[in-house]
Amino acid sequence: MAEAVLEVNHLYKSFDGESEVLKDISFSIRKGEVVVIVGPSGCGKSTFLRCLNRLEDIDNGTLQLNGEHYEKEKSRVHAFRERVGMVFQSYDLFPNMSIMDNLLLAPQKVQKRKKEEVRIEAEQLLERVDLLEKKDQYPRQLSGGQKQRAAIARALLMHPEVLLLDEITAALDPEMVREVLQVVLELAKSGMTMVIVTHEMEFARAVADRVVFIDKGVIVEEGSPKDFFEHPRTERANQFLNSFHYEAVHE
Repeated sequence: MAEAVLEVNHLYKSFDGESEVLKDISFSIRKGEVVVIVGPSGCGKSTFLRCLNRLEDIDNGTLQLNGEHYEKEKSRVHAFRERVGMVFQSYDLFPNMSIMDNLLLAPQKVQKRKKEEVRIEAEQLLERVDLLEKKDQYPRQLSGGQKQRAAIARALLMHPEVLLLDEITAALDPEMVREVLQVVLELAKSGMTMVIVTHEMEFARAVADRVVFIDKGVIVEEGSPKDFFEHPRTERANQFLNSFHYEAVHE
């Protein structure tokens, strides 16, 4: 069994020192594994991802990336953030820059890579997400699904060791959801290590190696997709899954 790429031990996070959002979270992910985090709105899923990426400071606990502690790193926080990439629900593309320039910016400025080398790889990634013909267009000219695929390509261009995906389909209509999820499925097949927060239960079942259910800031249950979706061990998980089923109003 592969060793953990990312490991979290006894993580606590509160806001303003009062409202405790995450309580004693311990978690790990192996190289090439896809872990999907599910749970009700407000349970701490997105906060957890932001802690992993050090966009949020933690109160207590340890974070390790390939054996290196980075929960207290200040001087090298940006270096660790490069290694733990993140794609957001809101795309976060620069509106005044073309798609290609959006992709080229961080590898050149942060990683000091040569422009031509980065451009070649950027074109390969845009082709991979079926956006090469859009490389000179601006974000406003793209659909929501296309912008999200561009954001994924931008994250991959930084060569992250772990990719975090936070509700990346939440702002999309159903047709666009499918095109984005297809890209993620292909990344999973290629061996990309990913932690995914989603409300798309069918997608979670299809892509996950392991499902983690969080409620009220704690991990309530985790297991294989088959075990979690077909045989939940806790009453709380069963209640959560049943909330996605509805009886017909009209016969």
